[in-house]
Amino acid sequence: MAISVFDLFSIGIGPSSSHTVGPMRAAHMFTERLEHDGLLAETTSVVTDLYGSLSLTGLGHGTDKAVLLGLAGEMPETVNPDKIDDILATIRRDQQMQLAGKHPIAFDERQHVHFHTTELPHHPNGMRFTALNSADEVLLTLVYYSVGGGFIAGEATIARNAPPLSDTLLPHTFTTGDELLEQCEINDLSVSSLMRENERYWAEDHEIDTKLDTLVDAMSGCIDRGCKQNGELPTLGIKRRAPELLKKLETTPEDEKRFPKSTSDWVCLFALAVNEENAAGSRVVTAPTNGAAGIIPAVLEYYKRFIPDYTPEKARHFLLTAGAIGMLYKENASISGAEVGCQGEVGVACSMAAGALAEAMGGSVRQVENAAEIGMEHNLGLTCDPVGGLVQVPCIERNAMGAVKAINAARLALYGDGKHFVSLDKVIQTMNETGRDMQNKYKETALGGLASNLKIPVNIIEC
Repeated sequence: MAISVFDLFSIGIGPSSSHTVGPMRAAHMFTERLEHDGLLAETTSVVTDLYGSLSLTGLGHGTDKAVLLGLAGEMPETVNPDKIDDILATIRRDQQMQLAGKHPIAFDERQHVHFHTTELPHHPNGMRFTALNSADEVLLTLVYYSVGGGFIAGEATIARNAPPLSDTLLPHTFTTGDELLEQCEINDLSVSSLMRENERYWAEDHEIDTKLDTLVDAMSGCIDRGCKQNGELPTLGIKRRAPELLKKLETTPEDEKRFPKSTSDWVCLFALAVNEENAAGSRVVTAPTNGAAGIIPAVLEYYKRFIPDYTPEKARHFLLTAGAIGMLYKENASISGAEVGCQGEVGVACSMAAGALAEAMGGSVRQVENAAEIGMEHNLGLTCDPVGGLVQVPCIERNAMGAVKAINAARLALYGDGKHFVSLDKVIQTMNETGRDMQNKYKETALGGLASNLKIPVNIIEC
């Protein structure tokens, strides 16, 4: 199974790719299957069972809301964030849903959405959908797993371990960093050029450029929106900081003497702005997850504003390169915080951004690989411990730190010649092993780390 860079980067809504975007897509896929099998008209109710991490932090991540929206026919990339509350209020008031946006069914959340802290066999983010007829007979039941970054796997696919992400249909196949380097050097291609040749399997150059430019515009737009939105984030009452930080960065020269500003302050601003938008459930680019969605936009905005040779074409190189690195993690480890901790989200995004910046600034393929390796090496062991099960603390600040770290990683690699001791493949292997060894309470359960020590209730509901 080959994937596109546009599978890793998709426009959706916050706060979580695995807990919001993925379940919404899974619920929508279930309704499509009902329609395909001719069962939609017979369906009178749908029961959703959420397991493991989807139960433990599902309410904080809006998983219950995402499922309702998906069953109602909405998709993350097209749903209007400003209309979500109205859609949900109508369903809850009338206790009726337009299944797939076409067929009315009875719907009472208390009866039809169940939380189970136990896990299904193949992944911590499991969910089961069951369609019933008027006699309460099962018409169809399917299990899906939200495996990170909004990707969904069916039970059969995940059980047989899924085929590699690259296959012989693409001009340049690679599943490891070493293979990527080899393909680039044999064909005298940069990482982004190689990725473009692979993307041509799905689209023409002008279509690829349009899609990449749309992502760039969406990332910049999210930064701009985040810098303008005041007030508090939902549930915890955390005050948005991006607007105030922007004011301080634009202060008078007198204040500059007291507290000198640096480019890293701006990078932190960009990352905070995006992740505050994500925490508020607004539209963001999954890059490669929502919990880490601020890092790549912040580093790209840094390149745009502070590096003189920025061009739109180099921004495309940036995203294509980042996509190649992200594929290596998805193939050989995980981008799911529920599976390997935050090193699989913030760590992966940092690695992707570091390698992408190195290429955009003229680095060789080996310097790109080195930058990506540095970006992950210093995020190894990073736990996922969201306070209250929300993508706010420590997630928002971690994006700021991850963006600054990515820039430093790229700069270190560019000062070198590409030769280094630890390969990208080895650090990916190490990250994967570290994640598997990590106790479950540190993997997006809100049962350990900051989440447990700050004593904010997670609101676990178990049937």
